[in-house]
Amino acid sequence: MSTTLRARLALLALAAALTLTGCSALSAPSPVPPASTDPVSALLDDHELSGLDAREIIERLEATPVADRPTDLIASVRPAELLLASVDGDELAMPLPDGQFYLSLAPYLQQSHDCFFHSLTTCLGELRDRAVDVLIVDAAGVVLVDETVQTNDNGFVGFWLPSGIDAELTVEYDGKAITLPVSTGEEAPTCLTTLQLT
Repeated sequence: MSTTLRARLALLALAAALTLTGCSALSAPSPVPPASTDPVSALLDDHELSGLDAREIIERLEATPVADRPTDLIASVRPAELLLASVDGDELAMPLPDGQFYLSLAPYLQQSHDCFFHSLTTCLGELRDRAVDVLIVDAAGVVLVDETVQTNDNGFVGFWLPSGIDAELTVEYDGKAITLPVSTGEEAPTCLTTLQLT
């Protein structure tokens, strides 16, 4: 066999090998990046919360329509932190912004429920998507909130207040109102569901 013929056969064999390799690569499934082995990262990733701080997560979940809220996530607002937990038992505590307290309230006319620490994924109030007037004045007479706000689809509306204060809260809706004292201390509730309008 001549050298030229051997060279041609070698080139044909190499071309055939490359063609088969290319076909195999094309028919093989694309590699899938491995899932995060860190349960905390996976917890945030699974609910599209990665890269958000506690305040951003609270505001996003509070504003999410009830029908779109995750059923496999518990998000509980405490005086100094946000606790996230999955149904698998993975947990994450995220600090609230320094010196800030999140108070979520659900005014009502006929029905309410007991609540101490606000759950962003399970709490439901009676007055959903309603305009209410809210006034919050601290013990020194400083007006912290004085505005008409829309309750979220869950019937709650939340406010970021200075931590460690006492204040007076007034809510008005449809000619009815309630006024009561509130606190943003270390042992204070983050969920107010005792606001029956009369």
